[in-house]
Amino acid sequence: MIEPTMSQLELFSDMTAGEAARDNDVRCNERGVAMVIMLLILSLTTALGVGMYVSANSDLMINGFYRNFHGSFYGADSGLNVARAQLLNQVVSAVPMTFAVPPIASPATVATNAASYLTTNYGNFVALNAGQAANSWREQFKISNVTFALAPGSPTVTTRDGSGNPTGYNYIYNYSLTSMGAAQGTEQASVSESGSLILNIAAQATANRQSFASFGTFVDNYPPCLGWLVPGTMTGPMFTNGAWQFTTGSYIFTDGVGQANANADFWFGARCIQSPTSSYQSRGQTIAPTFQAGLNLGQPAVSLPVNDFSQKRAVLDGLGTNTTNPTNAELNAGLKNISGTAYPSSGAASGVYVAYNNATGPNVMAGGGLYVEGNAQVTLSPSGASAQVFSITQGATTTTVTVDRLATPPLSWNCPAGTTGTTVIASGATTTNVCSVPMNNTNSQAATMLYVNGTVSLRGPAAGQAAVQDGAQITMTARNDLTITGDVLYKTEPVTTTQNQVVPGTSPPCCAGSPVATLIPGHDNNQVLGLFSLTGNFNLNTTQTNIQVDAAVATISQGGTGGIRNIGSAINTYTHMGSQTQNSIYNAAITTENIYFDRRFTNRPGFAPPWFPSTTITTGGALATNITSTIQRVQWINRTTLQ
Repeated sequence: MIEPTMSQLELFSDMTAGEAARDNDVRCNERGVAMVIMLLILSLTTALGVGMYVSANSDLMINGFYRNFHGSFYGADSGLNVARAQLLNQVVSAVPMTFAVPPIASPATVATNAASYLTTNYGNFVALNAGQAANSWREQFKISNVTFALAPGSPTVTTRDGSGNPTGYNYIYNYSLTSMGAAQGTEQASVSESGSLILNIAAQATANRQSFASFGTFVDNYPPCLGWLVPGTMTGPMFTNGAWQFTTGSYIFTDGVGQANANADFWFGARCIQSPTSSYQSRGQTIAPTFQAGLNLGQPAVSLPVNDFSQKRAVLDGLGTNTTNPTNAELNAGLKNISGTAYPSSGAASGVYVAYNNATGPNVMAGGGLYVEGNAQVTLSPSGASAQVFSITQGATTTTVTVDRLATPPLSWNCPAGTTGTTVIASGATTTNVCSVPMNNTNSQAATMLYVNGTVSLRGPAAGQAAVQDGAQITMTARNDLTITGDVLYKTEPVTTTQNQVVPGTSPPCCAGSPVATLIPGHDNNQVLGLFSLTGNFNLNTTQTNIQVDAAVATISQGGTGGIRNIGSAINTYTHMGSQTQNSIYNAAITTENIYFDRRFTNRPGFAPPWFPSTTITTGGALATNITSTIQRVQWINRTTLQ
């Protein structure tokens, strides 16, 4: 064995130390690798987490969007259902508890009010849930558009009874609705639909007696395309057995307007167009009267008075219920003149007769008024606080009858105990005193029938002066023409004659902010005048530039042609406070005509001039069957556009 030398050992030792140093350098260079690897792994994990978060969040956002969108859609669709139901409720609530003809007095106004109800209550977003359920359904809706209108030609009569009275009606309303829905987010949905609401009402109608005074204006004979009404404001219920006719200009009707004809007439120049609508447009022009209480077409015709026998009878008995013509023998038994001479059994050509008798000694009123044979000029005037004066002139003879319903008869008259009221008849140097006053024996109220078997010229004491006393109830009946020659005014006017009229001394204060023809508080003193001509006209023949008549006027009968005419000088303004009923319409030389309806004739049941002509109106009666309704939806559109 050869042993290494020292130099070899040293060389080996140096080599070993170098390799060790090189090994240490390698190991130093490999330090931090694990950290890098861990950072790489952490970055990868973070990237995966972020990716998963973004993906999950996107899914949540997408799902939330569609959830909110569908919630908005269902909210909008629910809004349509609510709006449709509310339209139906509004129409049904307008049907009265008792059957009327027609059942809905103003169907066009009902439609307008129903649409306004939706706009007011659902024009902004609303949620239907409340209380503990407030958060159970977060969707909400609003009605962004609504149209609701009576269909042309509606309503129609579906059934009639044996007498031809309507017992069933069909109403059709066309509608369109747009509903906007919203949920928790900002998404909104829009849904629209259109269709028809159909209402059927059936019942048994009943017939009631109604005074002609309760018509603000009534015209029997108004054939289609005869001529239009003068534009203006017209108060009180209006009806014609023909057709109302309108032209361009402003019409305002404050009360219900009805007619028997199925079409109204619209005049465009010389062209007359008939239509079952309340307005009409032609060649760029529109005629659209304002019907504040509706226009009702195709209604039952109103029957007219046959004769004036009831008015004659009222003079004799104060009842006026017997519809036969009094004979001369009956007039002889019930009437006396100022001298106590009975009406001639063979008849008379002239004279003033009063329904009194003296079978028991004193002169005692026995009937309802005064009977004038032949033509007469009559002046009405109040006297004192309660007396009504009738001044009746025939030729050179004037007879004055003073009726004081509150006076106490002097003891020298020897009136029956407890007698209230006096009637004094005077002519020339002759005076006859009569215990009590003419009476309406149907209601036990003081009232006077003045029947003139001829023509009458009527006036008050002077222009602008009162003619009818407070508390006086009078009907004047003329067999032929009844002519007004001067103002005929109530002592106390019952209604206003201008809009926003301020009436001094009223309590409560009246009537600022109120329309024309408003009842004045404290001015209803039972004063009323009725003027009735069976076969003649109501004529104006005056030298006054302006004239006013306060009365219910009726120139109407079966087969009659009576109307209101001006046969004198041209009149600037004719003011009529009361009502007008006539067979026909005539032209008159009047610049302005104001008709102010006396609303006591409709506000006070049964109030009218005594023994005034009346008619049968088919109204009333309990509903015989339930109201049935159907909805016909003809279109449904989802108007939502996804963004």
